[in-house]
Amino acid sequence: MDDGLGRPGFAVIPVLDLRGGRVVRARRGERSSYAPIETPLAKGSAPDAIARGLLDAWPAQTLYVADLDAIIDGIRPDLRALEAIARACPGLGLWVDAGFSESAGVAAFLAAGFGRPVIGSESQHDTGLVTDLGERAVLSLDTRGSERLGPAALHDDPGLWPPDVIAMTLARVGAGAGPDLDALRAVRAPGRRVYAAGGVRGADDLRALRAAGIAGALVASALHDGTLRSAEAGDLA
Repeated sequence: MDDGLGRPGFAVIPVLDLRGGRVVRARRGERSSYAPIETPLAKGSAPDAIARGLLDAWPAQTLYVADLDAIIDGIRPDLRALEAIARACPGLGLWVDAGFSESAGVAAFLAAGFGRPVIGSESQHDTGLVTDLGERAVLSLDTRGSERLGPAALHDDPGLWPPDVIAMTLARVGAGAGPDLDALRAVRAPGRRVYAAGGVRGADDLRALRAAGIAGALVASALHDGTLRSAEAGDLA
C-alpha cells in the first residue's frame, strides 16, 4: 500500500463528487442538496480542474469519484467527466462509485478503462455482484447513523469482502465531526484493507485512524478547507 507519495504507509485518497457534470460539495450525505463547489484549490467546478487542484493539495495516487447522477437517478456513469479527469491527471488511479448494481453495467465500465468500480452496499439487492467481481472491485459498506444500508450479509460476512473495503459513514461526510473510530474498528478483518470515509478534519484524525489499524482515508472537505496540507504527509509515513 502507498500513502499517496510513493512510500509505504497510510493512504490518503481525495474525493470528488459529481452532479450534472460539475463537482459539488458534500454535506452530511444529503446528496440531493449538494451545491456546486467553491474551493481555493481551483477556479470553477469542472471535474478536471478540481481533480488537478486536489492533487496539488495532496499528491495522491488514487482519486475516489462518486457519480451522484448515477447513484441517485440510475443513469449511466459520466464517462466524459472521467475522461477529463484522466486527461488532466495522467497516471492517476480512479475508484468510481456509479451506483453499480448489475454485472452488465460494471462490465461496460471496466471496458471503458477508467479505473476500479466501487460497489456500494446501498445499491445492492444481494451479494452476487460483490462475489462475482472479487478483487477487481472495491466494496463500500455504507451506513447512515446506526442504519446499515444494503444486504446484511455484506456487512456481516468478511469472507465476501474484496481486499479493499471502504467504511462509508454518510452522516459524517462533510460534517466536520471526526471519524467514527468505534464503528471502523468493527469493520476490520484479516487480509482486508479498510479505508475510512466521512468526518476527517485533519492530520490528527488521520493519525488516530492509522493507530486504529485503518489502511487509509477518503478526504475532501479537509483539503478544500486547508485543514489538511501535504506538508503533514511525512508525519503519516
